[in-house]
Amino acid sequence: MWQRSLWCVFAGFGALCHASQVPIVPHVGPQPGDTTSVGEAPEQGRLLSFDKPHHTSGGLSAKEDHSPLADWILDDPPGVNSTAHFVFETVNSLLQHWPNTRMRNGHNIVPGMIPTGTLLYHGTWHSELPPGPDWAALDPEHSVIFCGGLVEDGKCWHLILMTTRPLNVVYFDGTSAAKLSTGTLDSQDIVTWGDVRPDWSFDELSRITTLCDWGREYNVDGFVRQVSAEVMLCNFTSGVRVVSFSNIVDPLMPRSTSSKFSPTFEAMYAGSRHNRFPGETRVQLDLSGLISFYDTDLVPSLVPARFGKERWDHRLRNISTEDAVRVKARLEEALSRPAGKSSSIDWRALIHVVVDRYSERLQVVQYLLNSTDTNSYEPDSVIDHAIKTQVQLRHMLMPYIDVSVTPPSVNDTMKRMASDVLDWTRPVYKLCATTHTDMLKDRTMTSSEKLLLTAVQGTTREICRVVTKMWGLGVLAGVDQFMGIDGEPDMETTQRMMKTWRKDIDELMAWLDWNVWVKCRPECSPEEMCYLTTWPVGFPPRLPEPTPVPTATPVPWRGGLPNGELAEDWERPQPRCIRRVDPYDLGVRVAASNF
Repeated sequence: MWQRSLWCVFAGFGALCHASQVPIVPHVGPQPGDTTSVGEAPEQGRLLSFDKPHHTSGGLSAKEDHSPLADWILDDPPGVNSTAHFVFETVNSLLQHWPNTRMRNGHNIVPGMIPTGTLLYHGTWHSELPPGPDWAALDPEHSVIFCGGLVEDGKCWHLILMTTRPLNVVYFDGTSAAKLSTGTLDSQDIVTWGDVRPDWSFDELSRITTLCDWGREYNVDGFVRQVSAEVMLCNFTSGVRVVSFSNIVDPLMPRSTSSKFSPTFEAMYAGSRHNRFPGETRVQLDLSGLISFYDTDLVPSLVPARFGKERWDHRLRNISTEDAVRVKARLEEALSRPAGKSSSIDWRALIHVVVDRYSERLQVVQYLLNSTDTNSYEPDSVIDHAIKTQVQLRHMLMPYIDVSVTPPSVNDTMKRMASDVLDWTRPVYKLCATTHTDMLKDRTMTSSEKLLLTAVQGTTREICRVVTKMWGLGVLAGVDQFMGIDGEPDMETTQRMMKTWRKDIDELMAWLDWNVWVKCRPECSPEEMCYLTTWPVGFPPRLPEPTPVPTATPVPWRGGLPNGELAEDWERPQPRCIRRVDPYDLGVRVAASNF
């Protein structure tokens, strides 16, 4: 019976407390009208609040508790306006097609470089080099769609360039080449015009001209955007050399077969080759100069604009003039900074190590818990799943469990208050949360790197808080194979624990919202590929407003913008399998259109 009383002390289950003399500490949770309590905006994908007891370790308030573990409280989730996980995951997603297609409104601007010897591709309707700024693709499947004349003649001109020196570029994340008024161009607008201009989403000529004029002072050669990766190249005669300029066969297929859809599909397939880490490797980013619109110190005006919104709906439209000016100044500072003026930490590798370390195990834990009927009357099955889950939790914490970490005795546990019952796990929580970053000193870090450090710290802290809490409960419930009580676990206690576990893991994974977990299930067949609705197919038709066309670039998507049925998930794309070979199918019926 001691286990039931113990569980009563921690979780406050009144039905189990009648036989116990242990006092239950009053709990406080989110109150009506309280705009600062955690969990008020669960639709953001953040963790819901755990009710917080009035007292922390040892019955002292957090301010009075001066022990080294005073700040490592297991019922203290991130603040409702925390953006550490947003910075972490957007940086983890840089240059990757899949996550930037799923969350298309970019929030990062990053200086970078395209190395010497990189091929660039450009489609046009005649054999002259562009006289000014124009677009080039990193994959030929993308560029050939833009070749050919306005009147079909079965042929097109296709230019292949090679870089002769490193090209300095600025990268905009998200689906930043999509000409939409819903947020994909927000970060470019702020650099280009100092404000978000959704009504100018089709004014590409003005955009590229203004960006290149601005970038000239900072030796910027171009700007990298994504649907399939493209470069807004400022000068086709500087830093590049012509490899070939050929009059190739027009890639458009006869109208009489379904293969007419092939060019568009193949362009999107080319982008999908860079779906996952490391993404587009022909662009190398300098994260020491990263600008993030999730930086609440740099851009505080966006904090209230995001409140209560899901990440799909985050955009930059409500940025203040002061913040927009500060963003551009920070970018100009990063572009002007001499080489070597940073910590030399490989932030991308560090962030990927954290994702690689936890992503699969967290997913296995969620699978085990969601595949178990915790209301089952078969004790062996429930306890077996609890033990299997505890094994996964222990493996995540194994490097941080010192031999001195032991649970309290039964009698000692019964004397503790609800807030103290897992105090013995605090050293594990702290070591888990700080191991990746504790020795990283910020003396040589740029402001961007300090933001990255905070993002890694905040993300690992929350992972370790939840995992340590779950593991500690498992130990006290008797399902850990290395420590805990003697004898068999109690069925009712284990069932209640697993329900709490399921809530914990679901909320943690929703808060993290890592794109590595977004997959087609079941996996696609060899003739299929996993696909997210990608602009422009399946999107609302919007005719571009009349603007001058660059001398050397035809109107995109010959035959007009895609039309037909909207994709059901165009606003919040969901993974699905589509055909990789003829007959092609992007999941929407597209009206006859030779694009």
